[in-house]
Amino acid sequence: MQWLPVFVAVVSIFGLLAVWQRHAALRREAFIRTADLPAGLFDKLRQRHPHLTLKDCQLVARGLRQFFLAHLTSGRQFVSMPSQVADDLWHEFILYTRHYDVYCRQAFGRFLHHSPAVVLAGDRQRNQGLRRCWWFACKDEHINPRAPTRLPLLFALDTKLSIPGGFHYVPDCRGVRREGDAVGGTSPYCGGDFSSDAFDGGTDGFADGGGADGGSDGCGGGGCGGGGD
Repeated sequence: MQWLPVFVAVVSIFGLLAVWQRHAALRREAFIRTADLPAGLFDKLRQRHPHLTLKDCQLVARGLRQFFLAHLTSGRQFVSMPSQVADDLWHEFILYTRHYDVYCRQAFGRFLHHSPAVVLAGDRQRNQGLRRCWWFACKDEHINPRAPTRLPLLFALDTKLSIPGGFHYVPDCRGVRREGDAVGGTSPYCGGDFSSDAFDGGTDGFADGGGADGGSDGCGGGGCGGGGD
């Protein structure tokens, strides 16, 4: 029984580590949801999109925070950006170099690299990142990612704010496709497609688990962070 104290000590250490990791994850999540963005950031966004009001810009910021949360809660795995206007705000944020670096260290423990907004297509890695982003954005708003009846904010922004060249989504495209309808003059992208393997022969990234301090670190293939380096 000499091993018993050692066993108890090891179990206690792992228990304390799990508690610490959970506390750290909650602290990072709270920071992402509430941390101030740089003064003047919305002015930069409105130079790109003059029709946006202050309230609109605040909504875009909420969408960008949802993207950051998807990266965090997936275990800091690879996620791709689905919204053009949130991507524009992200790009402007990065130009505040010191503020963005500090934000990333607080939110993720490392720098989150930028890549342009994308939609499901032939690139398996980007598709994986989009499916993962969809999954965790839906979970954030208590939406069933397999059978959505509405869109999470991040995927609804471009249509809601009438963004030129934006990516227009609907929860389920069956009715739209059947009627030959379109959103904003272009064919919409479908929330229901994220659980489909029709684009690249698989569903990598969809419901692949993760956690705020677990899972793959997303640094393989195209690099760490949002949509790769």
